[in-house]
Amino acid sequence: VQLQASGGGLVQTGGSLRLSCTFSGRAFSTSAMGWFRQASGKEREFVATVSWRSDSTLYANSVKGRFTISRDNAKNMAYLQMNRLKPEDTAVYYCAASQASYAAESPYEYDYWGQGTQVTVSS
Repeated sequence: VQLQASGGGLVQTGGSLRLSCTFSGRAFSTSAMGWFRQASGKEREFVATVSWRSDSTLYANSVKGRFTISRDNAKNMAYLQMNRLKPEDTAVYYCAASQASYAAESPYEYDYWGQGTQVTVSS
């Protein structure tokens, strides 16, 4: 299984970015997908997750109402639309895939991880 996150960059406060995650190697459509982030000097934290059918999504309180997770099973892609970005959103963002189908917040539920993409929000 290979995951590749892309779409990061430098954006001003209040701006938007859309992260993409390409998945290959197994049945993507039965895997829950998640996004996590890790800021410099901090532990990796949960951002958002979507179940395999997209019938369940969960968000961290810090991003609720600003970020939207989605997926396209036909394209083996997952996305994270990030709006109204804040400097505290600055981090390396990772996509992850679970062998389970349900949306989960714990990183221990995820079996496969991409390399991450840097998001920097300037004030």
